[in-house]
Amino acid sequence: MSNTETSPDEMVCGAEAPAGLQVLTPRDVPLGGPRAMTVRRTLPQRERSLVGAWCFLDHYGPDDVSETGGMDVPPHPHTGLQTVSWLFSGTVEHRDSAGFHADVRPGELNLMTSGRGISHSERSTADTTVLHGAQLWVALPQHARFVDKTFEHYAPPTVDGTDHGRWAAQVFLGSLLGSTSPVVTHTPLLGAELRLDRGTVLELDVDPTFEHGVLVDTGAVLADADPVAKDELGYLPPGRDRITLRAMRDSRVLLIGGPPFGEQIVMWWNFVGRSHDDVVEYRAAWQAEIEGKQAGDASEGPFGLPAGDPEAPLPAPALPNARIRPRG
Repeated sequence: MSNTETSPDEMVCGAEAPAGLQVLTPRDVPLGGPRAMTVRRTLPQRERSLVGAWCFLDHYGPDDVSETGGMDVPPHPHTGLQTVSWLFSGTVEHRDSAGFHADVRPGELNLMTSGRGISHSERSTADTTVLHGAQLWVALPQHARFVDKTFEHYAPPTVDGTDHGRWAAQVFLGSLLGSTSPVVTHTPLLGAELRLDRGTVLELDVDPTFEHGVLVDTGAVLADADPVAKDELGYLPPGRDRITLRAMRDSRVLLIGGPPFGEQIVMWWNFVGRSHDDVVEYRAAWQAEIEGKQAGDASEGPFGLPAGDPEAPLPAPALPNARIRPRG
């Protein structure tokens, strides 16, 4: 998914370490024009930029596509990250410049690695009536910033149980509840969907070196006895080997995690870099590559364009007037 804001915030991300649960509330961001689909953006924000290597979290729906127009994001670039697409309902068509053309379906992971540069487009399909899901970005560490662009798909099995109430889970990255994802990441990560019936208490054995985020999609939960409401992200710092979730209502949550990233990154528009100069370079390269390009045009530049895409690529917004300076 693109950050389509015309004046995107400069975000320099470092490590923060609150003592206990930190609750983050999202802000609404429109993706497009007057009938824009609106997403709830929980990461990044000034209170917290990262959860492990997770650096961006957009949560959307359930949206009636006949009213919102659904998702329609033309080709746009990414650098220095992996995109994680996860749907609860609907279907999104993905095309990228690495040559992959795939559908994102509920309960199936699509992970795209940008490396040094990639472009892709995302559109809800004609048969989608309700669109509901999340897209997240994972920052690539220094040693993997310039890996080759690629794409992976994985449909994780469902594991479930009835101890202390009924629950079910799909683990799309990392390991949890005896289930392990085979998908390749460049830092240790955890990503899982958890569904809990009202009153269920689920005790999760987790890596104590990880920090974790609990995003509540539906319902409400207590995370280690602290409340996290619908659409909120509860952040839990490292140092615990167990997380206890108690469902106050029938609930669905995304659990993300990883060790503190340990590197400072600059995020601007759809680029992840390490400095202002990186962002200037990426923007200039993208603009030079798409100059004069029409729908369906090919490109031989560092990003490339998805073959046969029905729309022209998105131009980058103007850079901020001041130099982007690392903070924190």
